[in-house]
Amino acid sequence: MQSQIQLSGLLKEITIPANMPDVWGEGALFAFSGMDGETSAVSGFTATFASEPYNLLFHLPKRRLLEIHLSLPSQLRVVTNDLLLVQGEMGNLVMTYTAWHTLVGVLPFATEMRLKCEDGTYSYFHRPCWVSLDEDKGDVVALNRREDRFVLAYGSSVEEALARIEEGFLQDIAAAVQARLDTYHHLPRLGSPAKNRLLKKAWSVMRVNTLSAEGVIPQSWSTPDRVPHRWMWLWDSVFHSLAMNHFNPRLSWEYLKSVLDLQKPDGMIAHFMQPDGKTSGITQPPLLAWGVWENYRIFRDKRTLEYALPRLERYLEWDVRHRDQNQNGLLEWLIEGDINCRSGESGMDNSPRFDQALLLDAVDFSTFAAQDMLYVGMIAAELGQAEKSRAWLERSSKLSAHIHSDLWDESDGFYYDRIVDGGWSRVPAVSGFFPLLLPDLLPGRVERLVKWLQDENHFNAVFPVPSVSLSHRAWSTDMWRGATWINTNYLIILGLRRHGRQKEAHDLAKKTIEFVSKYYNQYGVLFEFFDARDQLPPVACDRKGRRREPYNIRLKMDSIRDYHWTAALVACLLLEERV
Repeated sequence: MQSQIQLSGLLKEITIPANMPDVWGEGALFAFSGMDGETSAVSGFTATFASEPYNLLFHLPKRRLLEIHLSLPSQLRVVTNDLLLVQGEMGNLVMTYTAWHTLVGVLPFATEMRLKCEDGTYSYFHRPCWVSLDEDKGDVVALNRREDRFVLAYGSSVEEALARIEEGFLQDIAAAVQARLDTYHHLPRLGSPAKNRLLKKAWSVMRVNTLSAEGVIPQSWSTPDRVPHRWMWLWDSVFHSLAMNHFNPRLSWEYLKSVLDLQKPDGMIAHFMQPDGKTSGITQPPLLAWGVWENYRIFRDKRTLEYALPRLERYLEWDVRHRDQNQNGLLEWLIEGDINCRSGESGMDNSPRFDQALLLDAVDFSTFAAQDMLYVGMIAAELGQAEKSRAWLERSSKLSAHIHSDLWDESDGFYYDRIVDGGWSRVPAVSGFFPLLLPDLLPGRVERLVKWLQDENHFNAVFPVPSVSLSHRAWSTDMWRGATWINTNYLIILGLRRHGRQKEAHDLAKKTIEFVSKYYNQYGVLFEFFDARDQLPPVACDRKGRRREPYNIRLKMDSIRDYHWTAALVACLLLEERV
């Protein structure tokens, strides 16, 4: 049931939906959502929860810490990614944003508040505010408190920050709080308070990782996480769009269009893109046609297909032209020199698949391309372009047959990468299950892959499915070297469903939700990846090398927190299966 609470000092009641997220978690994102108005990724003005409630760490070039100390016992009522509501004996602590640059709040009696830099130096008094200035970068954070209200604002100058402080005090805080809460009133209702709470946390993470038009990106877009990844990424955006289809199909399309808009003249789409126009020099898994088709199934606007089709064709042609070095029809990821990231292009940066730094005919790259060729054919057919549709469907079928003939090891009953000289790589990785996505996979092979999934020596871990078999000598909790990822679980679930293995798909979906929920309840965040053996919590897992203490989100040395595709795909599972 929803409840009401009166905001101290404002004499106004707000309505709180039932089963709201209520767990404080270090590293949880806290920023203004592009769903509510203008954002600024370039500024870097994004906060995360600090280790001590209710402190906020702002991730500017020189980080600032807002310290808030309550003197009396309190109870967390709402902890989302843009709203904090704490009920105390002498009033309530409330914080939310009224703009991307302005945080407003209400303080209970006898609350201490300070603003300082990460080097420990405190802000200076600039009547009537406390001001923290980064002289090197020129950004300013200002704080002012008037009785039981406060405003913190960012500016590119002292004058701009102080002006935003004054604007903040004119805002109706109760209205801003209610606006943040109202978005949760409209979410689907699930079968238990725990599932409803997890869905609302997922929605919160999806909201905070949605940004508004900025720079060369002309409409809303999504990011894996506001800190530390910050920018727009190719395959991440597709996963984000799949979930947004359930809530706002138009916004889901904008996620995809923003990626397509930044396609290079030669057809290449970079693995990450920035609002200032800068991009990386590599690509990422080709999933865009799938994403466009899934959006169209709900949005039903053929103009999206008309816009996307030529861009999707050019992108697939670029992949075929630039990522088939041995010209045998299968695709190879770019291999890099970084020992901790041999193939960032694959999305599985540090997988043991790439340890030898050899060029591989890749199961996943080839499967994704075959699947996207299939969807391009379906898109062309929907637009009445029959000849083009037949051509792409034939290309998809040919590539799929090539995968089944050349990347299937009959002796092991598994799909492996092949070294371009023809030898097997024989690293049993999660990518070996991705051919389940292809419609022409023979039933006997489906059965053998399911046996791998059910084998406790290989992929039937405590939290399945590990990114590398438990039996492999390189298995660890370090990212793609053995940890469990939600996006690969989701791909396997879809593949199992496609081939009629509903029970196995349901069981994997159920376990995925259980473990994401378990660690949300403990740590207040949705993690990037998890220990498949469930012996270490995500905060203790390595990430491209040994994790470091103390925790520093910028170093990316453990599982990233409030990760967008974890939230998005858990939302998909909750809504698709109602598990």
